[in-house]
Amino acid sequence: MSAGRRFGAVVLATVAGVAVATQSRINGELGVRLGDGTAAAVVSFGTGLLLLLVLVPATKAGRRGLATLRTALSRGTLRPWQCLGGACGAFLVFTQGATVGTLGVAVFTVAVVAGQSASSLLVDRAGIGPSGRRPVTGARLAGAALTVVAVLLAVSERFREPTTLGLAVLPLLAGVAVAWQQAVNGWVRMVTDSTLTATLVNFSAGTAVLLVAFVGSLALRGPPPGGLPDDLWLYLGGPIGIAFIAVAAAVVRLTGVLLLGLATVAGQVVGAVLLDALVPAGTAPPDPTTLLGVVLTLVAVAVAALGGRFTAWSSATRNGTARRGRTDGGR
Repeated sequence: MSAGRRFGAVVLATVAGVAVATQSRINGELGVRLGDGTAAAVVSFGTGLLLLLVLVPATKAGRRGLATLRTALSRGTLRPWQCLGGACGAFLVFTQGATVGTLGVAVFTVAVVAGQSASSLLVDRAGIGPSGRRPVTGARLAGAALTVVAVLLAVSERFREPTTLGLAVLPLLAGVAVAWQQAVNGWVRMVTDSTLTATLVNFSAGTAVLLVAFVGSLALRGPPPGGLPDDLWLYLGGPIGIAFIAVAAAVVRLTGVLLLGLATVAGQVVGAVLLDALVPAGTAPPDPTTLLGVVLTLVAVAVAALGGRFTAWSSATRNGTARRGRTDGGR
């Protein structure tokens, strides 16, 4: 794999992370307006699914991907459980609508990052993703740990606000699930050779899970207390989710699950700072501590991305030196 392709994949994943921060703000606000986090998640996933149901059949690659998907499932090349990544995405979107309004984007991000960083190490180690088994090297472990520290630093000022921190368990579990989602979506994309098909599979599974949950919510609590809002920007969560899932499914085989997660985290932190600076939601502009946390997050991604390459280069250099030493000694 060329360094240029890997670098491009990391850049795309970082941009996708910025989109996730924007999606969290949108779905959180939608959940507040509707007064129901499950309803907000259904709207977000549902709009994305409707868009994909138009796009996939309309493209040659999409139609070919659907045919390949059917063949792969019938032959066992792709297992049914590998098509359930969307269920994890549905849980993440649900937590956005259910907790961001109370926790705030900052605490929500910390919880997701903590769960995702730890889970990504295990997913890579088990070889669940299409990139195969990846050892838990010192550099990768340091990058994951440094990311959590960096995000904690970036949002440290927010912890002074009174919040219901017990709700942070939900996004923590969602972060754990995200790593598995990225891994299995990567398999669907690789087997079908279609990013759109992999994204459609993700949104189909997620929407199905959310609809079941929403029906149960209707039976227990009745309809959402708030009506559908008129602001069109509140319905952009689904299209943004399409972009994120498509990018993640396409690049995970180049980056591995851990590096994909770290790059996404870097984008989320940068995106959160940009949102606070350009579109403030009743909060103060980013302070120096927050900006330092953003820089540290980017450093963490670099450590995880380049650590293994540096180790390999050092090993090759030592081996080359040893060979030259043996050659010189034999003269």
